[in-house]
Amino acid sequence: MQMDILTTDEAGAGEGSGQTGTGDGGLDGDSRYQRDGNGAPLPPSGSKDAGLADEVKPKITAWEAGWNVTNAIQGMFVLGLPYAILHGGYLGLFLIIFAAVVCCYTGKILIACLYEEDEDGRLVRVRDSYVDIANACCAPRFPSLGGHIVNVAQIIELVMTCILYVVVSGNLMYNSFPNMPISQKSWAIIATVALLPCAFLKNLKAVSKFSLLCTMAHFVINVLVIAYCLSRARDWAWDKVKFYIDVKKFPISIGIIVFSYTSQIFLPSLEGNMNKPSEFHCMMNWTHIAACILKGLFALVAYLTWADTTKEVITDNLPSTIRAVVNLFLVAKALLSYPLPFFAAVEVLEKSFFNDGGHAYFPGCYGGDGRLKSWGLTLRCILVVFTLLMAIYVPHFALLMGLTGSLTGAGLCFLLPSLFHLKLLLPDNRHLVQGELKRKWQSLSLKHYVGRDYRLRNMSVSRNGGDNSAHLPRNSRAQSILQTETSML
Repeated sequence: MQMDILTTDEAGAGEGSGQTGTGDGGLDGDSRYQRDGNGAPLPPSGSKDAGLADEVKPKITAWEAGWNVTNAIQGMFVLGLPYAILHGGYLGLFLIIFAAVVCCYTGKILIACLYEEDEDGRLVRVRDSYVDIANACCAPRFPSLGGHIVNVAQIIELVMTCILYVVVSGNLMYNSFPNMPISQKSWAIIATVALLPCAFLKNLKAVSKFSLLCTMAHFVINVLVIAYCLSRARDWAWDKVKFYIDVKKFPISIGIIVFSYTSQIFLPSLEGNMNKPSEFHCMMNWTHIAACILKGLFALVAYLTWADTTKEVITDNLPSTIRAVVNLFLVAKALLSYPLPFFAAVEVLEKSFFNDGGHAYFPGCYGGDGRLKSWGLTLRCILVVFTLLMAIYVPHFALLMGLTGSLTGAGLCFLLPSLFHLKLLLPDNRHLVQGELKRKWQSLSLKHYVGRDYRLRNMSVSRNGGDNSAHLPRNSRAQSILQTETSML
């Protein structure tokens, strides 16, 4: 995602760009995290870039970043977790905990790849996005290949997320008012009309407000559903929770669980916009711990209540009177969750195709005063309509979520952050690791070949009645093989 990290007006009004540390332009006294690795000055006042920096890039607090992460990992996809327990049993519960731990860790190491240490040992942010990390890993042979791969995966992930919000909105409204002569597709169209103002979003500050409201709605939903489930605690079917898995359907459960934790594509943008990047790790810890507890509790309690009759969207199991109230909150939550992935998708597309350092395919979407051009606004509206069309033609919530989580979620959350971290940060200790491996290999190889030659010597003595070890060049042969394998290592 596009992350043009520019210092705020307070920093620009202070000393020159070479200043770092505890000044007003620093990160509130945290001298280990520096924004600009090159020390480039701010754009002159009145220029296009300066206007964009002032208007489009306000900073957010750790709490606001936490609301965005919570919105991403405790979104509408929690409704599909009881369905995952239906096909995964206790292993599904374990995966909910395991995915939380792994996604929290990979999110941290992904952000670590944005930084490098300078001569004074301070961490300097030299990269701005997931794409920059991918390009750095593929350089110098394929300097842009990694960025293209990550861009495609990000766009698929984000657009699929937006589609899912439209799908679930239409589904919930249709099931809440089944007697009304309005189809599910018509409800999806009505929801899309309410989402059209998202095309005017220009910064994460506004998105964070929607995420806060979304989190409040999510809390109300959890309280209502869990309260109803607790009222039926006497009928809980503990014997239905399996220790075995449904091999044919469990992969869908894995995709649902993984997709419910996908937030890595938002993290570089959130961390880059934080007032205090040093609080990022703490924010990741409490958001994922809370998500793990709430998801596990919600999935288990809901499945115990309905057991084998658990549906793809758990609210469809509720009685009609309660379902209507809960579904209204869920629709509000879906509509409030939509702006975050939509804004991220817009940033990715703008970075990839519009005004990308002179290498863009199309001209920039913003005018000289920092305002969005009319045709840029039209393209954003087209993206909203595209999510509606996909929601109409792919109305299966669980299958779509499982497919997206399996295809892009696993790669963006598990595989790529680990590979990038090994590629960018392992070279600092590579000589130590290689030296230790070399010593271990030499010790094992020497013991192996010396032991084998000793056994051959004993066999020769036992057969011939004498010591014919002179015919076995033990030392030279073992040393030659050892040198060859050490060279290969």
